[in-house]
Amino acid sequence: LLGGCKGGSEGDAQAKAPGAEKADEAVPVEVVKASRRSIAASYTGTAPLEARAESQVVAKTSGVALAVLVEEGQHVKEGQVLVRLDPDRARLQAAQSAAQLRKLEANYKRSQALVGQQLISANDMDQLKYDLENARAVNNLANLELSYSNVVAPISGVIASRSIKTGNFVQINSPIIRIIDDSRLEATLNVPEREFATLKAGQPVLMQVDAQPGKTFKGTVDRVAPVVDSGSGTFRVVCAFEGGGTLQPGMFGRIRIDYDQRADALVIPRLALLDDQGDPAVFVVRSGKAVRAPIKVGYTDGEWTEVRGGLQLGDGVVTAGQVALCEGSSVQVINGAPTAKAVAASAPAKDGKQ
Repeated sequence: LLGGCKGGSEGDAQAKAPGAEKADEAVPVEVVKASRRSIAASYTGTAPLEARAESQVVAKTSGVALAVLVEEGQHVKEGQVLVRLDPDRARLQAAQSAAQLRKLEANYKRSQALVGQQLISANDMDQLKYDLENARAVNNLANLELSYSNVVAPISGVIASRSIKTGNFVQINSPIIRIIDDSRLEATLNVPEREFATLKAGQPVLMQVDAQPGKTFKGTVDRVAPVVDSGSGTFRVVCAFEGGGTLQPGMFGRIRIDYDQRADALVIPRLALLDDQGDPAVFVVRSGKAVRAPIKVGYTDGEWTEVRGGLQLGDGVVTAGQVALCEGSSVQVINGAPTAKAVAASAPAKDGKQ
């Protein structure tokens, strides 16, 4: 019996030896030291760009298009003639009404001389005056109809589409040309109500679009809706950007609004945060061991997270290899523990509050 217990003890010791050696093995990790840098609090979202103003140009009279003077993509000014319609019928009507007006003006002038001689009654004089005013209104209407033979641009902008050609018959009130004002572009975000107190008109906006990779466009918050929609729990924030260049209506923008800035914040890479669904924490390397340190976080800007408590400047936090660590694990730093300032520039942030 004694021999059997002795043998069992030796077997247990031999079985435990490999595990002990494994426990003593250092886990390779990458470490970045906490440092200071500027960090911004921001809200990000996506929205399509829209023109500030848009107009569907319609013909206010019917007629044959004698000349179409603009092409798609051409910039036009407000009041510029776009299409010339056949004016013959309107010109004849204007001439006919003008002749009738001159006749009635002459009759009224002669009648005024007869009033003093009491050769015409007051009732007849009133009738002449009424006829004259009516003829003047008819003539003004005929001249207005004649002016409609020139279809003009109601706003300045660029021709987005054109649906007629020279020689086509144009029906009254039919849309024939679409103009968009691309001098300023707008993007509307539907923002959760929790951000209502943070977003204000005039705040700086940065935007990137897929059509211009690598470029960042600057804008401002133009206006903020004063009420929250009760159905969606969101409010509208309209961001404005200068147009007329590479930005065009319809492009899809990824928008970032910075509403606060801290110039000297203590930061660590966001990758260092432990994903354990608990309070924010990181592994800190101290005397060659991994120590779990709860922290208080502030703003997140790109791949950087602000630390408001729990760490000191220069503390080395583990950014790779955390999954193999537990409290007190031996570690082997394989990257020389660079500071946060030495790490590459941050990647684009995801949509939502930062």
